[in-house]
Amino acid sequence: MQRIMIIGCCGSGKSTLASKLQAITALPLFHLDQYYWKPNWTETPKEEWEDIVKGLSQKDNWIIDGNYGGTIDVRFDRADTIVYMDISTLKCLGRVIGRVWKYHGNVRPDMPEGCKERFDLDFIHYVATYNLLRRKKLLFKLDKLKNEKQIITIKNQTDINTFLEEIKSHFLNSKER
Repeated sequence: MQRIMIIGCCGSGKSTLASKLQAITALPLFHLDQYYWKPNWTETPKEEWEDIVKGLSQKDNWIIDGNYGGTIDVRFDRADTIVYMDISTLKCLGRVIGRVWKYHGNVRPDMPEGCKERFDLDFIHYVATYNLLRRKKLLFKLDKLKNEKQIITIKNQTDINTFLEEIKSHFLNSKER
């Protein structure tokens, strides 16, 4: 477990899980949002973005959290472990709205400087329709990868806690060898 990819709906807990995994594993952590967004929510041009993701993916070990469907296959190819945060739409919406409330006008810890949290109706719509429009296709892709990659599906806090305990145990055992 040297290249861990974390995907799922916004508000599913990708960045939080990634930070907890990084604390356990000491693997380099890359929040894709920090690389994609420029100040004032300016998007990175497509070719530049593809080069950034390829560069990050080519590293020997990492934890990368974020979706960005246009480059997901690049990360699928390099990841040895894919964690899919299959969290309910209502839970994701609640977390996103809570996040906007908590950080409104400020930059979240997993975002680049100059991207202040704000209420964005298009983003809320994206979260509200993510599972409806993207989940089935994503599950299909993950099913095709299950024989060559470790696929972990997280559905709730119990799954998160169990996964983190397994990782702690795995990394403690490998350090003792």
